[in-house]
Amino acid sequence: MEAEDALNSGIITCWQSPSNIALVKYWGKKGNQIPANASLSITLSVAYTLTRIKASKAPSGKGPAVIFRFEGVLNETFGVRIESFIKSVLPHFTFPKDIIFDIESGNNFPHSAGIASSASAMSALALCLCSLENKLAGIDGISESFLQKASFISRIGSGSACRSVFGGISVWGKHPAIDGSDDEFAVPLPFELHPLFAGIRDTILIVDPGQKRVSSSVGHNLMKGHAYAAARFSQATTNLTAMLLALKQGDWETFSLITENEALSLHAMMMTSRPGYLLMHSNSLKIIDKVAEFRKQTGSAVCYTLDAGPNVHILYPESDSDKIKPLIEELKEYCHQGTAIEDKMGSGPEKLNCR
Repeated sequence: MEAEDALNSGIITCWQSPSNIALVKYWGKKGNQIPANASLSITLSVAYTLTRIKASKAPSGKGPAVIFRFEGVLNETFGVRIESFIKSVLPHFTFPKDIIFDIESGNNFPHSAGIASSASAMSALALCLCSLENKLAGIDGISESFLQKASFISRIGSGSACRSVFGGISVWGKHPAIDGSDDEFAVPLPFELHPLFAGIRDTILIVDPGQKRVSSSVGHNLMKGHAYAAARFSQATTNLTAMLLALKQGDWETFSLITENEALSLHAMMMTSRPGYLLMHSNSLKIIDKVAEFRKQTGSAVCYTLDAGPNVHILYPESDSDKIKPLIEELKEYCHQGTAIEDKMGSGPEKLNCR
């Protein structure tokens, strides 16, 4: 009865959840958002989605229903998709079906531009839903089981979103070197990072702020029957094992080698798919060449990665920030209107007080 009374007046929950950048990529999936290989990512800090949900009781048989606004504008098309998602995950929640979800969401970075907007958006939505369930049950606090469930729900909406639930570095997918790793949810890195990686920076160079030419869903499906699929999945598993050791030992050379190898492998899979797609722009390639040249000339700890798009992430230790500044300024020449987002590894999502 208390839950019903609360819904009559409306329950509000609000979360800010960051994007993440995968270092070891997952590309290809099976079943209900199950990865073909385990992946590892850095959770960012500055690039995030903020989502607010007001849940109210709907007339009997009229729920769940969704009203969705993106950056202040009613978006009925995406609202239908969110409503479908909520209906699909409803069996995993204890709250009643007849609820109207009034959802407001917005990013502080370009949507669908290769900065994993689905990761931040779906993780923020999942965290709000899990908080709503807790409020209706009279449960306070953020427990380990709460985060695991939020990661599980996030994954159903967007695979990479399950990693954004945790700060620092997280792993999604079963891997023999990570106890407790699972295909259905992500887990935080189970050991302390070497100090070299503790404050890693990520400058995101916006080569093209427009939408990606190919959605991630389409890209993943192209791995089915791909001539190099089995080799790619094996490569990712080997790379993840080596990456874990590099993160423990402070081995930037191996970290850099694997990170760049993974980025290029991802784009190689897309180029050799049927049909094939070239997602990098000419300026993306110029940036890659400049980073390699700078590293060779200066010996600086710097490397690059990309998601399935043209924008380039430049990674470097916080301690080398001053050394890398001249490179970043030079690379802005190849960005859309000189746009670069200064980001870094973050502590994960944040529950906000909002009305």
